[in-house]
Amino acid sequence: MSRHRHRRPAPRKKAREQVALRALIAGGLVAALGVGVGLWASDGDDSAPTGAVAGRQSAQGSVSGERSAVAAPSASPSPSRTYPLSTAPRTIPAVRTHTAARGPGWRPAAGHRVVVGDPRLADEGRLIAGELGMAYAGQKSDNRAGDLRLTLGGSGNPESYTMTVRGGRVTVTGPSDAGVFYGTRTLKQEVRKGGTAPEGVVKDAPAKPQRAFQLDIARKYFSPGWIEDRIRELGDLKYNEFGLHFSDDQAFRIASDTHPEIVAAQHLTKAQVKSIVDLAASRHITVVPEIDSPGHLGAVLAAHPELQLRNVNGVATRGAIDISKDASGKLLDDLLNEYAGLFPGGQWHLGGDEYQALTVANPAASFPQLATAAQQRYGSGAGVADLATGWLNDRADTVRAHDRTMRVWNDGFFRNASVKPASDLVVAYWTGKEIGARVPVDYLSAGRKVLNYNDEYLYYVLGEPQTFVYPTGQRIYQQWTPRVLRGTTAVSSRYDAQILGGAFSVWCDLANSQTQAQVAAGIRMPLRATAQKLWDARTPALTWTQFRTLAGRLG
Repeated sequence: MSRHRHRRPAPRKKAREQVALRALIAGGLVAALGVGVGLWASDGDDSAPTGAVAGRQSAQGSVSGERSAVAAPSASPSPSRTYPLSTAPRTIPAVRTHTAARGPGWRPAAGHRVVVGDPRLADEGRLIAGELGMAYAGQKSDNRAGDLRLTLGGSGNPESYTMTVRGGRVTVTGPSDAGVFYGTRTLKQEVRKGGTAPEGVVKDAPAKPQRAFQLDIARKYFSPGWIEDRIRELGDLKYNEFGLHFSDDQAFRIASDTHPEIVAAQHLTKAQVKSIVDLAASRHITVVPEIDSPGHLGAVLAAHPELQLRNVNGVATRGAIDISKDASGKLLDDLLNEYAGLFPGGQWHLGGDEYQALTVANPAASFPQLATAAQQRYGSGAGVADLATGWLNDRADTVRAHDRTMRVWNDGFFRNASVKPASDLVVAYWTGKEIGARVPVDYLSAGRKVLNYNDEYLYYVLGEPQTFVYPTGQRIYQQWTPRVLRGTTAVSSRYDAQILGGAFSVWCDLANSQTQAQVAAGIRMPLRATAQKLWDARTPALTWTQFRTLAGRLG
């Protein structure tokens, strides 16, 4: 018996030594993995503390692993991946805020679904599903791995959105379908070319409510396909307006039922325009038509020479309609009423710039019929500027009946007119070089709302006539903001709320200077830089070189 008692402790000692050895090996392995390649012992939760705390807990994993081995040698810890804190997505325009988190992020896959929480988001859901190669499943309340869910919710800026990437799923929420759409644009850029949407929460909203691209198709014909390509590009860059200048001295480019005699041989049919408008609407872009008057009407007047403005010597004034004639107003109102049905958006551009009757030294002497008409309508002290202001007010009355918000070029607002422009006309400020030029503060201090079309930075004029040079994305990115309305000097920040946004414009003064493909290439980086500054006017986080590289990656 004594020999048995003496011999039994030996196996227990050996067992203890084996357990301790296994514990030492297991603990060392966990520690090595935790420190070396980012694996740590856990209960399977992919979340982890941040910064130094994470480092401490990874190191502590070896201690807890050793204790577990001692206490229960049969229970082996299961390592799982610890992810570094995510970084903010790189998109154009950049998102405003991103709350980092730990996790694998999200990538689309063929088996993943796009689901919506409201049937009003069906269009946005179908679009992003098709773009990412996912299945659109419609309105669903269940959750599956890989889901992209679009929902309406929240308040505030209707173009804002919140995007949450968590647990292998993505949720995009916004107060309106427009906000949700912009969230999908961010996601689309994040996962481009096999990229991953980073774990965490994006909260984003534009600084300016109107972000526009203006295209002159009157001087140069652009095909429907080219225009539709630009609309898709603009939508991904979160622009929300597409300005269409389709009437000028050179041509009138959209089919007309009321006045087919004015339409150029090469033009857009109404069916083509409707397709453009519908595509734009699917990208939350409003097409803003412009029939410029009382100047820039040469193509219309070619078919109506009886309405051509002539000076006291009978010499025709290029592009100018005789605003003393009732038939002139009727012709324009016919067109405005007709195209209001073709362009259902809430914005309209009345033009109003460069009326040549007001560029001469003595308008009343050069155009006595205009002076007489002004006095008959507004009294003995009225002048040609009053008649021109009245003309725009009358056209505004026509368009206002269609429930539109109207804008007028800044040189359509005349300094010395006693007749005041309608109070609801927004100033489209493009230059300070006109006769009697008024600085932007003149309009802002009077309470006018202003849109920034600054010709110093935002005018892409084909052939670079006069003093124009092709704008560069770098110059816009580094120097321009929506408060830089004229030249290179910003107005005071106290006027920021009155500046509704801005527009990058293509004007085709020398139409054959570039092909459509060259125009698309030439405006590529300026469009992206302008998009960035309209979405967030603050100094960008990326350098220009980084921004340009990002643009190349995103396509």
